[in-house]
Amino acid sequence: MSAYVLVLFAILSRYVVASHHDWLNFTAIGGSLLFFGARRPLRQMFFPVLALAGMDYLMTVHFYSYPFHAQDYLVTWAWYAAVIVLGHLLLRSRQSAARIATAVVLSSTTFFLASNFVAWSGLPGIYPHTFSGLMSAYIAGLPFYRNDLLSTTLVTGLAFGLPALARHWTEHHTASNLSVRN
Repeated sequence: MSAYVLVLFAILSRYVVASHHDWLNFTAIGGSLLFFGARRPLRQMFFPVLALAGMDYLMTVHFYSYPFHAQDYLVTWAWYAAVIVLGHLLLRSRQSAARIATAVVLSSTTFFLASNFVAWSGLPGIYPHTFSGLMSAYIAGLPFYRNDLLSTTLVTGLAFGLPALARHWTEHHTASNLSVRN
């Protein structure tokens, strides 16, 4: 259940970020998708992918007042599914700080590379279709990458860390109470 709640939180964070442009992409999307992949069966991945795709539609049409073209979002939607699979592969059977850090870096970096490549190749007139234009797209995306990396680290750390901390605290106090009684 917590994986679904975190996805809903990610959707809400996407709206809040769009309302406050100075946040520069500080959302719960990457962390929620990693957590969903680690906690839910892959056959359930349609829910977060469809929910986030629906949010993309609503944000494009109703918030930004742009025409919606599904082909403009195919890379993003594929990335949503890929991050769920990444969370499933890296974090389903075993979580460690190294595995979580690897998943965070991979999810944020792949989004940075893919989304800025799409901006360079698919948005006419913004970046010249040269190597220099591609590098300009990546440089322009660095502040967004930094904040996505930070937000994904924070959300993933809390999503995996809080239950682990609660489990450790409960086990420690249960063991302490048992030893006091004996």
